Amino acid sequence: MMKPQNDPILVDPILIVPGLRNSGPGHWQTWFEHTQPRTRRVQQQDWEHPHLPDWAGRVQDALEAEPAPIWIVAHSFGCLASVAASAQAPEKILGALLVAPADPDRFQIPAAALEAQLPFPSLVVASSNDPWVSLDSARRWAHTWGSDFINVGPLGHINVDSGHGPWPEVLQHFSRLQQSLELA
Repeated sequence: MMKPQNDPILVDPILIVPGLRNSGPGHWQTWFEHTQPRTRRVQQQDWEHPHLPDWAGRVQDALEAEPAPIWIVAHSFGCLASVAASAQAPEKILGALLVAPADPDRFQIPAAALEAQLPFPSLVVASSNDPWVSLDSARRWAHTWGSDFINVGPLGHINVDSGHGPWPEVLQHFSRLQQSLELA
């Protein structure tokens, strides 16, 4: 019997790391958060003006507050903040699902700030027509981070503006990430 798509996938804690404007109530991250147990959302001081050191610091604080290792489900600038924070506490992360990562160049972030390979399983999910990052750039960052990579086709920025409120496919991507940890 096939499991319904909105059943919880796991019981390990999950950290939701939104991008600009906190992935509002209609965003797939909010839907994901409500369908999965043990989720927490990182809160930023300023959702309108992303600053990598500040945002990564908030992610790091959230990681340190969790007693057990945690999964990360990040979107857009939240992906960059998660990657930057992971350098300080890699042992706290089971794996990271990085959806539609923002292009660091758009935020004048030096590449060196994000060039380390991630020491845990990770999966970059990117769209072929994302206005925030080209497919080639997303693929290049996935390679740099040692992440698996999925091109989901022309889905825009994979947010509410591109028609992605509830997005059940994210559960399949997250399941793939979990399986990569089991195989490691």
